[in-house]
Amino acid sequence: MISTLPATAQSKPDFNQDLPLHIATLTCVRAGKSMPFTREQLSAIDKAPIKAPVAVNFMGLTTDEQADRKHHGGPLKAVHQLAPATYEKINTEFGLKVRVGTLGENLTTEAVNDLPEMTESTVCIGDVFEYGDTATSTDDVDNLQLRIVQPRRPCYKINDQIGQFTKVPNIAAWVSKQGISGWYFQVVRDGIIDADLPVYLVERPYPFATLEMLWQLANLKEKFDANVIEPWLAIECLEESWKKVLRKKVRKSLV
Repeated sequence: MISTLPATAQSKPDFNQDLPLHIATLTCVRAGKSMPFTREQLSAIDKAPIKAPVAVNFMGLTTDEQADRKHHGGPLKAVHQLAPATYEKINTEFGLKVRVGTLGENLTTEAVNDLPEMTESTVCIGDVFEYGDTATSTDDVDNLQLRIVQPRRPCYKINDQIGQFTKVPNIAAWVSKQGISGWYFQVVRDGIIDADLPVYLVERPYPFATLEMLWQLANLKEKFDANVIEPWLAIECLEESWKKVLRKKVRKSLV
C-alpha cells in the first residue's frame, strides 16, 4: 500500500471490462517533417493532420519524421499520443492558446460509450489497442495494433516550441511535475491508420500499471518496499530505462 500516492477518482466506468472494448474514436492522425527549430537545430515536433490513410510499420507512421533520432522515434517510441486535456491544462495554467498537435503527438482520440478519455490515469503499460472494427479484422486484412510501452519524458523542446509564441516559465518542468506527458507505442502489428477509425482495447495484461502510477513511483523522492516495485519489473514490455529507475526506488531491507 502506497499511502503517498493518491487514488484517481473515476466518475465514469473504467477500461477494466471484457475485451475487446470499444473505448474511443480516432479523431486525428498527425505527422511532421524535420524543420529548422531553435538553438540552430532541426525538429519535427510540430505535427499536422494527415488527410488520407497512412501506413504504420515498426518505426511508426511512414510519413512522420524525427529529427533527433537519439531521443525520439524508433521501435519503442514509434507512435506518440497525448490527451487533448493536456493543452487545456497548459493553456489554463499559463494563459496561453497552444493548439492540439503543437507538442509532437501523432494520435488524438475522443471517448465513446460513456467511458473515460484516454489519459495517463486510464491507460496502462502493456495495453494493446486496435484501430478499426475488430469484427472485420481477418488474416487477409489486419488492423493496426499498438502497445503502450513507456511514458514520454518532457524535454526542453517543449519550452522552445511554446516559447516561440510567448515568453513563459519552464513549462517542460511543470508538465513533468504534473505527469501529463503522454505515452509512446510499440507497433504490435503493421497496418493502416486514418481519422475516424474506432479504437478498441484488445489486451490489458497489467491493469495496475497506469501511466500515472508509474510516473509517481519514478519521480517521488521516497523509496518503496520491494513488493511495490517488483510487479513493475516483471512487465516484459516496459522500456528498460524505466525499469532502471524503478530498481533504484526499492527500499533496502534493514535485516
